[in-house]
Amino acid sequence: MILTKHAHATIEIDDETGHLLVDPGSYTPNAAELLARTDAVLMTHGHPDHVDVAAVGEALAANPNLRVWGPREAVAVWLGDFEDRVHVAEAGQNIDAGGISVEVFPAPHASIHPEIPLPEHVAFMIGGRVFHPGDSYTVPAVEVDMLLVGVSGPWAILAHAVEQLRAIQPRRAVMIHDMMLSEVGLSATDRWLSSGMLSPVDVERLRAGESTEV
Repeated sequence: MILTKHAHATIEIDDETGHLLVDPGSYTPNAAELLARTDAVLMTHGHPDHVDVAAVGEALAANPNLRVWGPREAVAVWLGDFEDRVHVAEAGQNIDAGGISVEVFPAPHASIHPEIPLPEHVAFMIGGRVFHPGDSYTVPAVEVDMLLVGVSGPWAILAHAVEQLRAIQPRRAVMIHDMMLSEVGLSATDRWLSSGMLSPVDVERLRAGESTEV
């Protein structure tokens, strides 16, 4: 399995059985290009940095093979026109997304502020190996080969990321949701989330477009 990190929280997965895309949001400048080359899209929630609504709608119209899964709030805009290809993802489901097995987990969005309502939100275990928690610090009751760790945003708290890493004990971890940090901030986060500091594993930082084998 090959994982490619794109801007912010957008992840592309390729393996011998298929291909899928996770959270193609408006912070990802090549979202339309990525959508054009996949038949499966997963969305953890509907915030715009995770879903480029216009790009996904255009991709659905252009590609009759494209399937989309996400919480009802996130996919509601397309259910009327593409109800046979847009699916509500709910915790406990096991789905085949582009030929890759995906398990859907409950995962409440991390708090931003008590006055800000939070969206419906899920997390995904992809191919039994990669856990994408979206904007959550959820801890699945399963072994995790690779954990994707959100490190920036109005909800992001370093201490919570550390506790998530310690609770899950993944074999590997990769930073996502990183666009709101400067290079200085990313370098500092590299240090804090290293096995020599607070994390049980070194949290790897991939540049946009960089891939790693899982």
